[in-house]
Amino acid sequence: MKVCVVGQGYIGLPTAALFAKHNCDVVGVDINKEMIDDLNNGIVHIEEPGISESINNAIVEGRYHASLSPEEADVFIITVPTPYLVENLSCDLSYVINACESIVDYLKSGNTVIIESTIAPGSTEESIKSLLEKSGLKVGIDIYLAHCPERVLPGQIMYELVNNNRIIGGVTDACTEKAAEAYGIFVKGKLLKTEAKTAELSKCMENTFRDVNIALANELTKICAKIGVNTLDVIELANQHPRVNIHNPGPGVGGHCLAIDPYFIYSKAPEDANIIKLSRDTNNSMPQFTSDKAKLIIQKHTKQYKPKIAILGVSYKGNTGDTRESPAFEIISNLEKEGYTVGIHDPHVIGDKFLSLDEALQDASIALILADHDEFKKLNYSLFKENMENPIIFDTKNIIDNVPDYIKLFNFGNLYKI
Repeated sequence: MKVCVVGQGYIGLPTAALFAKHNCDVVGVDINKEMIDDLNNGIVHIEEPGISESINNAIVEGRYHASLSPEEADVFIITVPTPYLVENLSCDLSYVINACESIVDYLKSGNTVIIESTIAPGSTEESIKSLLEKSGLKVGIDIYLAHCPERVLPGQIMYELVNNNRIIGGVTDACTEKAAEAYGIFVKGKLLKTEAKTAELSKCMENTFRDVNIALANELTKICAKIGVNTLDVIELANQHPRVNIHNPGPGVGGHCLAIDPYFIYSKAPEDANIIKLSRDTNNSMPQFTSDKAKLIIQKHTKQYKPKIAILGVSYKGNTGDTRESPAFEIISNLEKEGYTVGIHDPHVIGDKFLSLDEALQDASIALILADHDEFKKLNYSLFKENMENPIIFDTKNIIDNVPDYIKLFNFGNLYKI
């Protein structure tokens, strides 16, 4: 079987690798020429366990190649981004539409087209179906169309694409069965068969559930800071209840899913999606809340004012280089507007602006932990003493609890002590 995967990012490339690993002929399509050239030379642009080895093995064995253009195939899979439109918070389908338009001329009878991109409920039938039928082929009769969203954790994508249950939402029953046949090649989890609109909304609600629960923890953090209670202690004790699981607070919500997908539901029924919108607003407020608290700590706890802040981590997810929608960048922007300079260190992100830990800490007033990388859970605290006159850490990810006496530690539990 030949598979054409349009979009070679965090989902498309691992998906292509897994089909190739299971003896399919795979072409990975993307509009980024530099990326395509790199991939054909075995250079993988995402940090994910197992992906580089899988792609390189597939290239050597002739089962994978990258291309700027689609090719004829048995199965077409669309994995391009879906941002939201700022003006009304609805799903921006432009990348999906462009991807689907790019494959129309390559479609033939018997083909299966699968949309993996997260989209608003109704999009597959209302927008994508008619577009594909411009080929002269009828969906459900000549070709088969389904929405099959991914549900994976960065850092474990290759494992979870195989082992997680997979939602298969066809436009017709026949479409559902054809898409299930494709994923049956490598998925070991259950194939959960349903209709397209239900699959679309299920994916959006998975991420909305998490966003709402994070918002509850973040709101609790703000309340506790005002009334003088340790947030983290409250959460730990409340979670001893067998049916309670309050999430962890943080400096904001990042990633291409939680920070965006709830808007797709809200835009469909804004008069009813009150909790969803309020949760988004709450989580969007956390970068400013974090910036304000960092500034207050500096004002009240530094012996000598130094207008530099060390930023430890900018990726939104620990132990990855994924910076999509990361709240760290808004926090950095807020601090720079307040007149601070920043020294940024992230062992998982490459860029001209990034410094070594020593360089980031040198002459800083405070070290602000914004990513829960393993490297930050086992810091060399002597570097703080050597580079900072009055070492202070503000741990917004709540990942460290024991520090030497010469370091002042603040987190979202003890903000009332500022």
